[in-house]
Amino acid sequence: MESWPSGEQHEIVFGDQRAVVTEVGATLREYRVGDRPILDGFAAGEVCSGARGQVLLPWPNRIRGGAYEFGGRREQLPLSEPDRHNASHGLVRWSAWRPLERTRGRIRLGLTLHPQPGYPFLLELTVDYALGAEGLRMSCSARNRGVEAAPFGAGSHPYLKPRSALDEALLRIPARSYLEVDEQLIPTGRRLAVEGTVYDFRRPRPVGATVLDTCYTDLDESVLEFDGLRLKWDAGHSFLQVFSGDTLGAARRRQGLAAEPMSCPANAFNSGEGLIVLEPDGRWSGGWGLSRGA
Repeated sequence: MESWPSGEQHEIVFGDQRAVVTEVGATLREYRVGDRPILDGFAAGEVCSGARGQVLLPWPNRIRGGAYEFGGRREQLPLSEPDRHNASHGLVRWSAWRPLERTRGRIRLGLTLHPQPGYPFLLELTVDYALGAEGLRMSCSARNRGVEAAPFGAGSHPYLKPRSALDEALLRIPARSYLEVDEQLIPTGRRLAVEGTVYDFRRPRPVGATVLDTCYTDLDESVLEFDGLRLKWDAGHSFLQVFSGDTLGAARRRQGLAAEPMSCPANAFNSGEGLIVLEPDGRWSGGWGLSRGA
């Protein structure tokens, strides 16, 4: 049996749709419809780079210095983004998820996140990917199995692949505001209006040379449109990070657009903005769907 860097490869199929989800990180490695690749993913023989397709739990984006206070204690997380001195994208991206349920068009994976330095809480996590007539649906759930409340946030990191160049692809983001950030890409606490800025994509227009690593909020709709694709998320996600990949290596730079539905923005463990507090036996669930437009 061949071993892959991302572990077992779970293929699901519906009609002309095909997706591959990996054991490592419950990562959506590939999704295509017919002969069109929908995602800028990665090959089975590669290690995931740029967080492409990964699940971001128990927080998305960054925590300044990896430090926060909760329940009267100060916690220190490993700095997974050492260049900016941040803890980034949660704790489950490189964990081995176990299959819980599988059919031809659906895979459900689970992981127990045990208490550890910096996050002394016990969570039961599930991620579900399903293909159907309306495209791909991703669902995520978390349950606090511990005896004390736990801070929590969720996000996903798919990169949507344009049919040609990213600069030429039409993009619509129905958001009235974006979050100002500092040099560590941590929100300052100010919401700025998109109107009159390069970040205004309320009407479809080409991405052009716009550099995006931007957290959008005050969303009038829960759908992003990009080059004939529609990414739609549910009410559990009030923030959307959009990343044009300009800081990635040459082989991946501006090859796809990361569109990341999030329950909270960066540094929510400190700011409290959008933060979910899971009481003992408390639960959270949310999800998003991806399809081709009409």
